[in-house]
Amino acid sequence: MKPTLDSRQLHAFAALARRASFTLAAKDLFLTQSAVSHAIKALEDDVGCRLLDRVGRRVMLTQAGEQFLRHTEKILREMEAARAGLETLTKWGHGRLRVGASTTACQHILPTVLREFRQSYPKCVIRIEPGDHSHQLDLLRGGQIDLALVVEPPTPVLAEFTFVPLFQDELRFLVAPLHPWAKAGRAPRESIEGETLVLYNKSSYTFRLVNDYFREEKLTLANVIELGSMEAIKELVKIGIGAGVLAPWIARPELESGMLVSVPLGPRKLRRYWGVAHLKGRRLALAEETFVGLCVAVSQQLGLEGPGGAA
Repeated sequence: MKPTLDSRQLHAFAALARRASFTLAAKDLFLTQSAVSHAIKALEDDVGCRLLDRVGRRVMLTQAGEQFLRHTEKILREMEAARAGLETLTKWGHGRLRVGASTTACQHILPTVLREFRQSYPKCVIRIEPGDHSHQLDLLRGGQIDLALVVEPPTPVLAEFTFVPLFQDELRFLVAPLHPWAKAGRAPRESIEGETLVLYNKSSYTFRLVNDYFREEKLTLANVIELGSMEAIKELVKIGIGAGVLAPWIARPELESGMLVSVPLGPRKLRRYWGVAHLKGRRLALAEETFVGLCVAVSQQLGLEGPGGAA
């Protein structure tokens, strides 16, 4: 019976697969290049096949390497989870929490959640990774964050994750009070294509949802301003530069004060479903379960519509 795999060799292999460079992998692991090279050779001898090919200065996985990487990442995650679980048992309130979230969630949801979380886990080290939807899912896959507060991904992607629903929202047009759509209470179909639409950046999942919606409605978005900030979108719309596409809860103060007016995109609603995602099959630590529960509670406190339609 062969001995179990060496965790140091697995770490070297995972780092090399991620960085595609012996130099960068060695830097990440605080080792010399020769040490990384020796670890990979010993690992290949152990498993009995070639895992990597050198192409110039880059390193590429063989077919066997691609398959072995999936097992390696799972093994390393389990080892990390085991260590974290033991630390939780021996040091109540210690540990870490790595959360990914969009800038919108960071501004409107996380502050209250983290304030409550800190009361239960005062010594827990918290790290927040802001970024768009696809970036958060990549961080989850790479084990760089534990949880992500995101919009529910498409079904093929969702299969990789466990998704705990929090709330749903509806994307609508937001316009200045003097805009013709505000006075009419709707956006006439014939005027949408000629309007300047102020949207969140093109690389975002929200932009894709909006673009797909209007394509299905047989409408072409000819005049688009894209911005990387929801706050900037609201400011442009306030001064009458086009119509923004946002969820009303993001602009609640402006809507309540009358600085902005919300009208539907059309007869068909465009809904998003928000939740907390983590890798499928991964058992959450107690601190992580607490964080998810607080996200549910805070969503309800903010009056956001539940995933089933109830506020």
